[in-house]
Amino acid sequence: MTPGTQTLSSTSELTSGSKPELGTTLAGHRFERSWFWRVLPAGMRRRWWLFRIFDLLVRFWPLIKPRKGLLVVRMDGIGDMILFRQALDDYAATFGVDQSEITVLGCKSWGSIAGPIFEGYKVLIINEHAFARRAFYRFWIGLKVRRIAPAITICDSYLRRALMADSLVWMTGAPKSIVSLPYINEPTRTEFNYYLSQVDQIIDTGPYPTHEIIRHYRFLLGCAETAIETNNDPKIALRPPKISWRDNRSSHLGDAPYVVLNPGSNEYGRRWPFESYLDIAEQLMEKEYRVVIVGGPGERSGDHRTRFGSDARIIDLTGKTTVPELLDILKHAACVISNDTGPAHLSIALETPTVVVVGGGHFGSFVPYPEEVCPPYVRFAFEEMSCYHCFWRCPKRATKFDVFPCVSGVEVGKVMDATTQLLKF
Repeated sequence: MTPGTQTLSSTSELTSGSKPELGTTLAGHRFERSWFWRVLPAGMRRRWWLFRIFDLLVRFWPLIKPRKGLLVVRMDGIGDMILFRQALDDYAATFGVDQSEITVLGCKSWGSIAGPIFEGYKVLIINEHAFARRAFYRFWIGLKVRRIAPAITICDSYLRRALMADSLVWMTGAPKSIVSLPYINEPTRTEFNYYLSQVDQIIDTGPYPTHEIIRHYRFLLGCAETAIETNNDPKIALRPPKISWRDNRSSHLGDAPYVVLNPGSNEYGRRWPFESYLDIAEQLMEKEYRVVIVGGPGERSGDHRTRFGSDARIIDLTGKTTVPELLDILKHAACVISNDTGPAHLSIALETPTVVVVGGGHFGSFVPYPEEVCPPYVRFAFEEMSCYHCFWRCPKRATKFDVFPCVSGVEVGKVMDATTQLLKF
């Protein structure tokens, strides 16, 4: 058994699955099921009403081919996809279908790497943002998803949007639909109530802030209870993130060892100060490592030349790589130092020594990893504060461009100590 791997049976203490009677209460939430409310649901946003006629057309669009296989709806980012990926390999045994009969419905943000990562599965990639905003694109995609004609539709994301994920589950009209209980607050309650009241099974994967990896396996265990009733008793393996990827070295980097710094993030508040990254870069160069700075378009946090000039030991590739090229760079790095964002999870899944600078917005939900699934080549650096779990609605910063205090408060020494440990790994 590899480090961080734990085999679970359907009777494990991690099981929180349940099959409630809809219209009753689950984890403090009641799901209405009256036909009148479904016809005229009160409290829906204007956008929901705008989409309604298109969604209804999709839902009742006639199907010619027989229903077959399993559709897994994953409307989330790269990091969330990575945390889910290992659990997918248990779906075939759990639901009694062939792997080739499983379709993953995924997002454009990771579409360019979906082929190798989901080898052996069918994959349909959509622009999730256009789906949630543009009625005609939504209608077109809805028909494509409807025509998959799955026998079972699955969605186990916890932090999800009803108008994205749950509406897609509903559009398929599958004979059986199974979803996890999502995070619900007052602004989202009505939309979730509408969709959740029409599924066949809701599985409670635990209270916030249960980690996503644990949630994915609790969901499977909840599904496995049904599988056991049909004499299919799968054993669910709790495993750390891992993906298969090609062995291509970047032609830009050669063979000399390098450390990757990922100072960007789509949320400004999660960007550990760029000057702190430069402090790390300086110490790494003293240890005779080259430094490679990566990031997506629009994620440039600063200019290293203000301190280091044109030093050839620093290679800035911010905005210059595709996602597949980024994976090539991460895979062959001596170490990766990253903010809490997608590339951190990619690096970990590639089994590259990785240090992640963590804030407290939803601490424990995605990072740090639980001890039972945390690989030995990973470190999480954080500075715990009493205001953790603010869901990134921080009252302690003046503007949205400021770094969250829980992120900026992480000391350079703590990150460098973790990095030094991993460089010896």
